[in-house]
Amino acid sequence: MSEDAAQRPRLRITEIFHSLQGEARDVGRPTVFVRLTGCPLRCVWCDTEYAFHGGQWRDIDEIVQEVTKYKTRHVCVTGGEPLAQKRCLDLLARLCDAGYEVSLETSGALDVSAVDARVAKVMDLKAPASGEAERNLWSNLDALTAHDQIKFVLADRSDYDWARQVLDERALSQRCDVLFSPVYGKLAPRDLAEWILADRLPVRMQLQMHKLLWGEEKGR
Repeated sequence: MSEDAAQRPRLRITEIFHSLQGEARDVGRPTVFVRLTGCPLRCVWCDTEYAFHGGQWRDIDEIVQEVTKYKTRHVCVTGGEPLAQKRCLDLLARLCDAGYEVSLETSGALDVSAVDARVAKVMDLKAPASGEAERNLWSNLDALTAHDQIKFVLADRSDYDWARQVLDERALSQRCDVLFSPVYGKLAPRDLAEWILADRLPVRMQLQMHKLLWGEEKGR
C-alpha cells in the first residue's frame, strides 16, 4: 500500500446494499445501507451479529462513489454500531455534502453530540431484556432535535413498562418522535399495540417491514 493510500480516511465496511428502509420514520423508502463493522454491545436479541467482525477497509471516497451508483436519495449508515469507528463522522458529513438525506442508526451507548446536524439520528434506548440497559448514555438526549428519533426495542411486558416510565420521566415525546418496536419472534405485535392503545402513549409503533418481506435473511 502506498503512503498516500495509507493516509486516506478509511472505514471497515461489512456491506453496502440497496433495499427498502424497514423501520423508523422512513419505512418503505428505497435506501442505500452502509453497514459498518464492529459493535461494543452484545444485545441478546441482536440480528446483525455477522457485522461484529471482519469487513473490509474502504476509502470514504470509494464508499461515496458506490452509494452514488444506486441513484437513491436516502442513505442509512448502520452497523453494528457505526459510531464505534471515529471516521463514521467524516462519512456522515461527506454524504450530507453530496446531497443525500442521511440517517444514522446508533445504539445510544456512544456519544452522538458530534454527529453532523443534517443527519437524522435514530437512537436506541436499550431496555432491560437486551442485557445492555446499563450502557445507555443518557446525556445523548440533550443532543437530539425534532428531526431525530428514539427507538425502544421491547421483548416483553417488563421492557414495555420500563420504556413507558422512561418516556414519561424524561418527556421524550417532547424531544422527537418515539418508536416502540417488538423484538421479532419474542413479543407479539398485537400485544404491544394493545398496551400502547390502553395507555394512550404518544409513540409510534413500528414493525420491521424487511422481516415481514424477507424473514430473517441478513442484509435487509
